Amino acid sequence: MALHFVLDEPALAQAGDVVTLTGAEAHHAASVRRVRVGEEVTVGDGRGAWLAGVCESVSPREVVVRVSTRTDAAAPRPRIVLVQALAKGDRDELAVQAATELGIDEIVPWQSARSVSRWDAAKAEKGRVRWASIVREAAKQAHRMWIPEVAPLATTREIATRTASSRTLVLEPTGSARLAGLELTGEERDILLVVGPEGGIAPDELALFQDAGASLVRLGESVLRTSTAGPAALAVISAALGRW
Repeated sequence: MALHFVLDEPALAQAGDVVTLTGAEAHHAASVRRVRVGEEVTVGDGRGAWLAGVCESVSPREVVVRVSTRTDAAAPRPRIVLVQALAKGDRDELAVQAATELGIDEIVPWQSARSVSRWDAAKAEKGRVRWASIVREAAKQAHRMWIPEVAPLATTREIATRTASSRTLVLEPTGSARLAGLELTGEERDILLVVGPEGGIAPDELALFQDAGASLVRLGESVLRTSTAGPAALAVISAALGRW
């Protein structure tokens, strides 16, 4: 499979045109991945454009690719959104990385009541940018045509508000419904997948979600870590929607 790279701007090129990688992406292509003149690569813009072409010149500052074919893909519908509670260590980042590779469409950092990790006002944007960087690299590694968005840090009440326009599924080991048993075929609304922190979701938060119309669902008999619960649930949902 050809190496894949991502543009920082929308891809407007058509077959026969050239696109130019610059900055960090050119350095990565030339110095890390060591692409060569004449090598076939793919280039995307993370918004559905997919260009296949051949490298015409390569340097750490600039890589020029002659486009041979262009493909455009619509964004997936329904969108699957991961609401990931902040977690200690790198467990939330592991969840973000794996979910991106597995096909998530948006990621929302959630400051839940039991989150050990806390993002104050000064850290919130820095944390979002950090997650966005992880998402970009994971999407590039997975050769994804659409790169997921990373939303600003959200509170529990803000997440509950989104339930009005979304099919919201809260992962909860005591939930009465099995995720694998839900009927998702034909769903047109966003599917919001809510994953709690290490200590689980607080009872008052569960009540708030349920009052807003969310469903409490379980994956199985075991309790998964916050770093694996989201990706595991995403795999189940992707199969139910026919994505896999």
